[in-house]
Amino acid sequence: MLESHARRLKDAPHGPGPVVYWMHRDQRARDNFGLLYAQRLALTAKRPLAVVFALSPGFLGAGLRQYAFMLKGLAEAEAILASLRIPFFLLCGQPPAEVLAFIRQHRAMALVTDFDPLRLKRAWVAAVTADAPCPVASVDSRNVVPCLVASDRKEYMARTIRPKIQRLLPGFLVEPPALLDHPVPWPGGHPENDFAAALARIQADPTVAEVSWCRPGESAAREMLDTFAAERLPRYAAGRNDPNAQATSNLSPYLHFGQISPLRVALAVAGSAAPLDCREAFLEELIVRRELAENFCWFNPDYDTPDGFPDWARRTLEKHAADRREYLYSLAELDAGRTHDPLWNAAQAEMVVTGTMHGYLRMYWAKKILEWSESPEAAQSAAIALNDRYQLDGRDVNGYTGIAWSMGGVHDRPWAERPIFGLVRYMSFGGAKSKFDLAAYIARQLGPGAVPPALRRRTRAPEA
Repeated sequence: MLESHARRLKDAPHGPGPVVYWMHRDQRARDNFGLLYAQRLALTAKRPLAVVFALSPGFLGAGLRQYAFMLKGLAEAEAILASLRIPFFLLCGQPPAEVLAFIRQHRAMALVTDFDPLRLKRAWVAAVTADAPCPVASVDSRNVVPCLVASDRKEYMARTIRPKIQRLLPGFLVEPPALLDHPVPWPGGHPENDFAAALARIQADPTVAEVSWCRPGESAAREMLDTFAAERLPRYAAGRNDPNAQATSNLSPYLHFGQISPLRVALAVAGSAAPLDCREAFLEELIVRRELAENFCWFNPDYDTPDGFPDWARRTLEKHAADRREYLYSLAELDAGRTHDPLWNAAQAEMVVTGTMHGYLRMYWAKKILEWSESPEAAQSAAIALNDRYQLDGRDVNGYTGIAWSMGGVHDRPWAERPIFGLVRYMSFGGAKSKFDLAAYIARQLGPGAVPPALRRRTRAPEA
């Protein structure tokens, strides 16, 4: 099972020292195939095992909100690893240099790391692989069906990747092995990591505050999963597109930081007592749609620019580039939620305050930025900047793919032609009004006074 998730990046003579697992994407001790693969190598060779994490300052627009959530989760992972006699080393600095220095200092037998489609992470791994004095392997612990097993080419729609995943899924939707108490001790004792000092040292932007609605870490992630499976999953099929229904999983921050395994989530949902349509709808999003996003970012290096849009979408957006925009908003106005659209302002406020946004509104939010920007390039840049500044799950393949879907027709088809959007799918305030109670959502995010009079009249309770 572990071999199916692993790729050898470099063959070289084994060093005389430990096996090192370089954690960066999958930040957990449990259900972590990269760590399990590294331990198997260490057990076979009777070597010590160590986990390293290199804390990179200023990572893709992350601030205090994201760094604090991540470091608190890593502190819990460190404690779990310590209970199994596996040391965790928190390094600070540029990851390639820090990791190379560590494996050279300890004359590592081998290095194992996480699979990641993002350009920056791929550059890190490539730099370390090029100069590593030992074998290097990458392990995909982010996908139930590993990305490069599911498909060896760019997929164009969910319907093209779905049958490939469904055919392979039974072989991967199985209980993973447990991480073992490591029998070969680390020489010299375990390090004393100071996570608070590390956070202070990197000087993360403090202007976006931490959130209180979800606690970071593996234990909190599992509690959120258990609550979802028991209480919200049974209404997922009917309520997933209604921001007022409270039917979604709330797992996106944990999945983004790798504090819970998608496989663990899939097993819990598949084995739950929720109705079949709810289980199937959620697993479609968790597995097929997430893995389609992985495929997009892996095979399309332009995932965050209009060059990554399909040809038909680029052509139609260019055709309508000079169309009149009734509204144009600057990045500062968007950031502050100062537009004429109360629904968009409410969605922006939710993201700023909570670090999350309902999936349906993420699509609406991004499409309106395209409608109110001078060009697709400016719109995509603004959406990514806002998403990565405020969302806990920003800087993620799902965010880049969702924005590209909304603005550039990625994984979608041409629709009826209209100004600005051309053939790209359009979403409207009126369309949203037909799907859920806009007044209730706007009032919850901005207060009752922000609800437009027309919506207040529409939702007024009948007289007795």
